[in-house]
Amino acid sequence: MEELKKLIVEAWDNRDLLKDNKYKEAVRETIDLLDKGKIRVAEKVNGEWIVNEWVKQAILLYFPIQDMQVMEVGPFEYYDKIPLKKNWRERGVRVVPPATARYGSYIEPGAILMPSYVNIGAYVGSGTMVDTWATVGSCAQVGKNVHLSGGVGLGGVLEPPSARPVIIEDNCFIGSRCIIVEGVIVEEEAVLGANVVITASTRIIDVSGDEPIEYRGRVPARSVVVPGTITKKFPAGEYGVQCALIIGKRKESTDKKTSLNEALREFNVSV
Repeated sequence: MEELKKLIVEAWDNRDLLKDNKYKEAVRETIDLLDKGKIRVAEKVNGEWIVNEWVKQAILLYFPIQDMQVMEVGPFEYYDKIPLKKNWRERGVRVVPPATARYGSYIEPGAILMPSYVNIGAYVGSGTMVDTWATVGSCAQVGKNVHLSGGVGLGGVLEPPSARPVIIEDNCFIGSRCIIVEGVIVEEEAVLGANVVITASTRIIDVSGDEPIEYRGRVPARSVVVPGTITKKFPAGEYGVQCALIIGKRKESTDKKTSLNEALREFNVSV
């Protein structure tokens, strides 16, 4: 693996090296390892998410060495550089037409793809459902037993290669039409109600206690989150701008599915 990483970094620093088949094959081997789940764009090490920058570099180098090609899927025709994933039965993944996952993404056995889209570099854990018209952007990392409800958008983060991708940890529930972008982390067992939008600069405010506690770029574990607004002064006056409100916590001791249902009932969260 170290030799592979070395070749990728060298090609990243000098694109002329991509004329050499040795470097092209190194890029293709890296994408194949991604596709098989043997390496990841980002992984949790000692409780912290680490970005494998060289893997993201390989993804970016993959585009210029690929030729455009026609792909036919039943009555549909596509014209692109990156093929689609295949052999779903052997992979143990249920895929409902016309769900699409690009080669170079990894979907663990036991996941379910409703009509949705998973981009290159993304990772989707077992037991996770990617619901109708949900989008898992390039390099986004989705844990086990997550529910991405209809129309959820997880943003893609390719450049710069050092940038952290969007990360959804295990056992989260992301409500309909939520948008999570710019490398935001949603920690394990969190529940996001419908239409929550979180960017790197969005104010995430815990209003469940006597005093507000503010976060940015991270939704703490087991948080129950709904859309909110906060007043901000502008030259033309005061207006409400979007924020996310943490209104409570899921109980750590309860079974995950039971806990989810309790959270939705107790806090009256729309999904």
